[in-house]
Amino acid sequence: MQEQNKMAVMPVPKLIISMALPSMFSMLVQALYNIVDSIFVAQLGESALTAVTLAFPIQMLQMSVAVGTGVGLNSLISRRLGEGNREAADRAASHGIVLAVCSYLIFLMFGLFFPTAFMNAFAENATTAAWGVDYLSVVCIFSFGVFVQVAIEKILQATGNMVWPMVIMLTGAVTNLILDPIMIFGLFGCPVLGVKGAAIATVAGQILAFFISLWVLATKCRDVTVTLRGFRFRARTLRDIYTVGLPSIVMQSIGSVMQMGLNAILISFSEAAVSVLGAYFKLQSFAFMPVFGMTHGVMPVVGFNYGAGNPSRIKQAVKTGCIGAFIIMAVATAIFMAGSPVLLSFFNPSEAMRQIGIPALRIMALCFMPAAVGIMLSTFYQGIGLGVNSLVLSMMRQLIIILPLAWVFSKITLGLVWWAFPIAEAVALLFNVILLKWVWSKRISPLEHRQEA
Repeated sequence: MQEQNKMAVMPVPKLIISMALPSMFSMLVQALYNIVDSIFVAQLGESALTAVTLAFPIQMLQMSVAVGTGVGLNSLISRRLGEGNREAADRAASHGIVLAVCSYLIFLMFGLFFPTAFMNAFAENATTAAWGVDYLSVVCIFSFGVFVQVAIEKILQATGNMVWPMVIMLTGAVTNLILDPIMIFGLFGCPVLGVKGAAIATVAGQILAFFISLWVLATKCRDVTVTLRGFRFRARTLRDIYTVGLPSIVMQSIGSVMQMGLNAILISFSEAAVSVLGAYFKLQSFAFMPVFGMTHGVMPVVGFNYGAGNPSRIKQAVKTGCIGAFIIMAVATAIFMAGSPVLLSFFNPSEAMRQIGIPALRIMALCFMPAAVGIMLSTFYQGIGLGVNSLVLSMMRQLIIILPLAWVFSKITLGLVWWAFPIAEAVALLFNVILLKWVWSKRISPLEHRQEA
């Protein structure tokens, strides 16, 4: 019985570490293949890196929909399991798979009809636009793998199973790493595919991971059961998934909107400035991915113990998550400060890109530590079913502060644009602390009083 309810009985730091480490490791590998993708593409020239950077917001949007829906799914399943309601957990998991397929159909339509219009709206160089269209078409039309894969990973994580999601993610990452140079540069008899080769390598890894995730769900998952025969949507289940999931989708999509806005601001200076932003987003994933991996350990613990009415374990989970994330980000900040020239050199930078990029990376890295705490507090809100709070914080940080501030700074000088990142995170953290006190008094303190009584 204790093994089945480890989220209720195992010491919280040990529990979070045991659940988060596999996810953190797999997400580090994911960050590695994301950056290797760009490093290989950069060898084709600055225009190629710019094309991938301009296309990246659509990939971010894909992941926003996939992961956001998965976050709602994870939160709902873990809460229902915490309440002992297996039937509702099974129903949520079944909805998650169907919603993943529906999400894919939206991006299939985009990939078939809209890549050219999208790239022409941002790229001033015809070669850059053409490469971007090639990349976007492939990653959207063949994106079914990533949507279903992510849904299954979140189902497994909600049950406390972190090993198989790690295996699934690693499979996709390693496949991408192996195929990238082969398809981009035409090794071992493969034709030279350039930027399109990078896109094909990406979706090939996703599709292989998709097949493995289906096998794991069918043969290894015992805590929940997915049944699609006779499936029909239930309004209450959809509401419960998207009460947390929709704010998460919007919150992460805001990041896509933010990068599109920043691309539009920076392209007015040069392609080198856009490439610097692209390099930053790839490099910073080595800091943020492990933190997001830690959230995969924190959220099920928060959700389960909120459903079970155990406030002391919720507090321990949030505290452990904040401390761990802060340490990771502090190390990342030190690396960016000391090693920006080396980090940028991976992207085959021009002299203009070096002059812009070295100070830019150091400035933007100042946002890491306040972001660490903000991410964990957002995970807490999502875990207790208050995803809208995370949405409000994300909107304030990325729409209300970063983009307007970057636009104002761009009217003065390019060097000021990068300061929008740390300023936005500092303001958001202050607001977050105030919001946390209010939420705690309304949602967690009553549980503490009930426990004392």
